[in-house]
Amino acid sequence: MRRPKIDTFLLLILGSAVLALLLPATGQASEVFDVLTTVAVFALFFGYGARLSLSEAWAGLRHWRLHVVILTITFALFPLVAVLIRFLPDGVLAPSLAVGFAYLCVVPSTVQSSITFTSLARGNVPGAMVSATTSNLLGVVLTPLLAVALLPSSGETAITLESFVDVVLLLLLPFILGQFSRRWTASFMHRQRARLKYMDQLVICLVVYVAFSDFFSSGAWRNVALWDLLVLLALCLVLLGFMLWFTWRLSATLRFSVEDRIAIMFCGTKKSLTTGVPMASVLFVGQSVGLIVLPLMIYHQAQLMACSIIAQRLAERPDPVTDD
Repeated sequence: MRRPKIDTFLLLILGSAVLALLLPATGQASEVFDVLTTVAVFALFFGYGARLSLSEAWAGLRHWRLHVVILTITFALFPLVAVLIRFLPDGVLAPSLAVGFAYLCVVPSTVQSSITFTSLARGNVPGAMVSATTSNLLGVVLTPLLAVALLPSSGETAITLESFVDVVLLLLLPFILGQFSRRWTASFMHRQRARLKYMDQLVICLVVYVAFSDFFSSGAWRNVALWDLLVLLALCLVLLGFMLWFTWRLSATLRFSVEDRIAIMFCGTKKSLTTGVPMASVLFVGQSVGLIVLPLMIYHQAQLMACSIIAQRLAERPDPVTDD
């Protein structure tokens, strides 16, 4: 069995955080980067809207039971965990990290890795494509709503009405404009899909750099203890392990085929850095965004490593016996 592959994109994100530690943007440079980040995030979600073909998504919704299960796990079961975080005893986890852990529970699923692992494991790839895409589409609206309703708040971290309005203006509005632009941009977006992927990653790295620049320059890092990081790592691994087990068993109980069960497990357990990090920069403006997205970064890498191993094992299963 091959060794699990480390995600190159995550290495770039970690590099952006290290760069912020060594050379943080301060003073006037910080203001310039803030404006640049706002424009970049607007362009990012415009691109998401321009690339999403609603006709293809609607065509795939015929397998509605599969999509209902995946979306319920993403936007109901995971958010239930966000509610339970409120009951952690004081002092177990730093407030910003607790908010960040709850935030990762309301972020939508990934698109690329959900489809990739489903394909590698010989699962229902069309179903995974529709569910993962629909998850991101709904996440533009549902993630901010769930964050406002469910996330614990403190003096350090709180979502205000102003930040929710910012989500509408900087995330939902460009997404809708991107959809309306498809008449003129769809062909270009399709031809340049591979290159645009790198542009998306560049925007995410920019957001991470700005978030961690503020995190390090403000001295917020001094409030994070080793104990907090160990507890956070344990929580992320327990959450991932439980969700992988639960989605596999639930789909068996509901009598889905093996191919559908694979799609449910990989799409239902994933959390998207590509959507979650930019959204956090808008939702938690003026707060310790670097700390808040840290749980999502840890969970994201853990899910890639675990799913890589699982997908390879599932790919080795024998083909079903059929009568000639």
